[in-house]
Amino acid sequence: MTLVTVEVFDTEKKGRGLRATKDLAAGQVVFAEPSFAAVVFDSLSPQVCHSCFRRQEKLHRCAQCRFAHYCDRTCQRAGWEEHKQECTAIKKRGKAPNENVRLAARILWRIEKSGSIISDGQLTTVEQLQDHVTDMAPNDLKELKVNVHDFLNYWPHNGQKHGVDSISHIFGVINCNGFTLSDQRGLQAVGVGLFPNLCLVNHNCWPNCTVILNHGNQMALNALFHTQRRIELRTLEKISEGDELTVSYIDFLNVSSDRQRILRQQYFFDCTCQHCTEHLKDDLMMAVKDSNKKSDQDVKEVTEFSVKTLEKIEQARIEGNYEEVGKLCRQCLEQQEPVLGDTNLYLLRVLSVASEVLSYRHDFSEAAGYARRMVEGHMKLYHPNNAQLGMATMRAGVTLWQAGQIEAGHSMLCKANGILMITHGPSHSITKDLEAIRLQAEMELQMFQQNEAAYYSLREAALKRQPISNLAEPLEDNIRKLFRGK
Repeated sequence: MTLVTVEVFDTEKKGRGLRATKDLAAGQVVFAEPSFAAVVFDSLSPQVCHSCFRRQEKLHRCAQCRFAHYCDRTCQRAGWEEHKQECTAIKKRGKAPNENVRLAARILWRIEKSGSIISDGQLTTVEQLQDHVTDMAPNDLKELKVNVHDFLNYWPHNGQKHGVDSISHIFGVINCNGFTLSDQRGLQAVGVGLFPNLCLVNHNCWPNCTVILNHGNQMALNALFHTQRRIELRTLEKISEGDELTVSYIDFLNVSSDRQRILRQQYFFDCTCQHCTEHLKDDLMMAVKDSNKKSDQDVKEVTEFSVKTLEKIEQARIEGNYEEVGKLCRQCLEQQEPVLGDTNLYLLRVLSVASEVLSYRHDFSEAAGYARRMVEGHMKLYHPNNAQLGMATMRAGVTLWQAGQIEAGHSMLCKANGILMITHGPSHSITKDLEAIRLQAEMELQMFQQNEAAYYSLREAALKRQPISNLAEPLEDNIRKLFRGK
């Protein structure tokens, strides 16, 4: 399908980009694009379906290579075209190579089978994408050479021959253009894929578009109604004809100098967006309480303590010691709260972890207070239609609801719904789940408003009969980077 809403153009300083060919409303899908190729991360291979990229407890393993896993026969059949040659190569090699090698092979197999242009709506080819191989640091070049060597051992000896330069180009493209794929809840990175049209969208720290992964639908009995796994580029605000379309490659919640450093290291360019050049919101991100009464030494000590404690929190989280995580969060907040402002990044990071872990441990009352403060801080920093803000607001609303704060919980869920309708759209599984939760909260709110005592009595009885099921295990933060980078 030919794209009618965008066109490729040459920007003054950023190379090629995409711009709107007509006025676009907020929440509009600019284009949807199936992956040219995609793979599940090595570490999650047994836990994530290799076709739809949904995280599941019980998956069926491919009987041939014993590496790929699928939800069921339907997903296995849907993923067979991508997996067929990979299956033979893994079986012959005895084990699967790393995810970068697997993705590079899938890209080249796709080019061999379908050519460089696989649809009328594709605006560029893999060969035309930037690889930045010449910009790589020595350690990265060393890793590239190892990947090329592993690829040559993995690639079938009777297959089409590819030179080292062309293979290196593919790895370079993956390094700076690979798109991180999330699970169905939008919380954990589970794989990486290549989407050529998306690679043309340039970065801005305060973008006018966002990218979400739609996992598709393989559940319909009639295969004609199945839909593909795809990304959707969606507008965050009204965009006028001729405006450049932009997304943010990394999370906005870093001060401008840190964002510029990350972008330079991972994507090889200097960001000159307004928020970076004018250091917008940096003061809020580093805010302190009663700055006239706090010495620079006080702020420095608390900041250094926060950095060290966050490292300990991350280690405890990796080890699954959530009791220790909660303890460390409380200790850190005790030091932070007299000194750091409500929008300080270090405070917000601890509040985020604390609310998530305490919710997982069913300490809902304490978690609710942290969640509310976190969202209030995020709302002062993020773009009002930021997808991560929407997800954080949804989780906070659920936590408040589970804590029995039905009015505040319902209000928070409504705010989240307003954001996610823009960022994800009404048909996305996350939005549908949120709507079901919001309606349930709304019914409980009506009961609460009619008879508060009866509501709490029924709630207490229900919890005793059937405790609230465990929330998902706390994961490493939201998806923070749009493109995978290093």
